[in-house]
Amino acid sequence: MIKKGTYVYIKKIVLKSSERSSHIPFDTLDKDFVMKVKGYLMNDAFIGDNVDILTETKRRVSGILIEANPTYTHSFGDYLDEVKTMKDIILTEMEDTLHD
Repeated sequence: MIKKGTYVYIKKIVLKSSERSSHIPFDTLDKDFVMKVKGYLMNDAFIGDNVDILTETKRRVSGILIEANPTYTHSFGDYLDEVKTMKDIILTEMEDTLHD
């Protein structure tokens, strides 16, 4: 059991796949639009329960409990050659501007 006041992660279906626009990428047409939010559990609960949380901005949000004490992870994704090429072009153009 996860105790009231624990920092947790919940998910909530904002739009079911049948409610989403047809003008979205084909590979996401059959996916629900899901929101994930972190906050403090307002009652004791188990993973998978429908719960209420209080966020850092004092919003009360309901959803399915998916994790207790979630970690912070950040990523800018995989390395892309295209980004390196853009960076090189920008730096070259900036250098040209500085020497004009």
